[in-house]
Amino acid sequence: MTAVVIILVLIVGGPLAWLAGRRDGGLARWIALGTLALALLWLFLFWAWAPAAGTVPGQGPWLTDLRLPWIPSFGIGFHFGMDGLSLTLAVLTLFLGMIAVTASWTEIQGRAGFYYLNLLWAVAGVLGVLTALDLFLFFLFWELMLVPMYFLISLWGHGDSNRAAIRFFLFTQGSGLLLLVGILILVYGHQAATGTLTFDYEALRTHTGLSPQLAMWAMLGFFLAFAVKLPALPLHTWLPDAATLAPTGGSIVLTAILDKAPAYGLIRFLYPLFPDATGHLAPAAMALGVAGVVYGGVLAFAQSDIKRLVVYSSISHMGFVLLGVFAWNTLALQGVVMQLIAHGIAAAALFMIAGGIHERLHTLDGDRMAGLWAQVPRLSAMGLLFAMATLGLPGFGNFVAEILILVGTFRGYPVLTLVAVLGMITTTVYALVLVQRAFHGSPRQAEAGRDYGVREGLAMAVMTVLIVWLGLYPQPVFHAAAPALAALGPAVTPMGGG
Repeated sequence: MTAVVIILVLIVGGPLAWLAGRRDGGLARWIALGTLALALLWLFLFWAWAPAAGTVPGQGPWLTDLRLPWIPSFGIGFHFGMDGLSLTLAVLTLFLGMIAVTASWTEIQGRAGFYYLNLLWAVAGVLGVLTALDLFLFFLFWELMLVPMYFLISLWGHGDSNRAAIRFFLFTQGSGLLLLVGILILVYGHQAATGTLTFDYEALRTHTGLSPQLAMWAMLGFFLAFAVKLPALPLHTWLPDAATLAPTGGSIVLTAILDKAPAYGLIRFLYPLFPDATGHLAPAAMALGVAGVVYGGVLAFAQSDIKRLVVYSSISHMGFVLLGVFAWNTLALQGVVMQLIAHGIAAAALFMIAGGIHERLHTLDGDRMAGLWAQVPRLSAMGLLFAMATLGLPGFGNFVAEILILVGTFRGYPVLTLVAVLGMITTTVYALVLVQRAFHGSPRQAEAGRDYGVREGLAMAVMTVLIVWLGLYPQPVFHAAAPALAALGPAVTPMGGG
């Protein structure tokens, strides 16, 4: 019931913000922030009071499980569930939604109510993806989160944002059709084998009924849909323009929130539903992940636009996610969960910093800025801290995530692990380049204006505490995710080394 409540809170909060925005844009901001805060509070209370996973007989790893009839003649049900994995990512999603609202506070002036409606509905779509356990329902939410994101990019973006929004929509909508084809192959293959038509995740997982050939085609439909949205190399080409030209809050939603949905899909569906087919794909998928680590790092180093640098660094970090998912063992999967959380926080902070620089200097070109530390020391200090976090410095959550993924991958794929380690060198280089270009040296621009105030400072302080806490004491995240990850299936035997 909790999953449905928080989704409904966001869906209702969107029109309220829209209506308020017709009178007062400031009121729309507060309604959006309050809606996300209310949903997050509800989720925290549920987390505090819910029985531990496995303590309720017959419930397995699920902390909450709601089943209602919907379209029984087609085997479609209203089925929502939440385990430690989806709960952890749902908390992250709502928190980063609040950061996105905070980052949009002064940037969004025109049609503010409609902006916050789209932001809230995009977050609601992600939460639906994280909690839907009927595959038809999952697909509906997968499509729902794309439409508001299109408007966020197109209507409030910069430069040629309309073209970037159309490209985003075509890529993600096309990959969504592949997901639908994969779901239909799975569902009707199951019906042919068992005589039961159902879209229920648990029923399909218990017995898919697919031949090896059909299982491979269905799995590829799921994989390609998730790989496009993650994004994985070479299916990433829609992201740089979309995330760079979007408003700051839109960039946070697109790169720090929406990419958690495909990563969750990779974990939730591929090995549990198609273990053999996914095992055969694993070496190629992990090679793509390693290529993404290196490619993203090299391209980030080559960028002069700070926002674009953060986008390519995100592609590099999502390469680690792909690597860890297909390693499919406890260490690697725990590293993937930590990577999703740490990357989400660090990317949101870096986009907020980039937005703050653009607001003050009206440029994101690193070649046209320097010496910001002397003018805006609080903003610059946060830039240095999160640059260090994203390069994986010990003491930050990103370090814990990448070490776990690399250790978990090494046993089966030592060569790929070594290449990924070498790829991390580029991460260090582009993080240092960002710091040097923007914050040190002699100023090349006029006065940068005011430093961070209470609003930005408080948001940065909370993200700083969280990213350091994850680096020093990650055990609560591991404890929350462990039962869910263990229930997904046993560790796999590598199909081949290297």
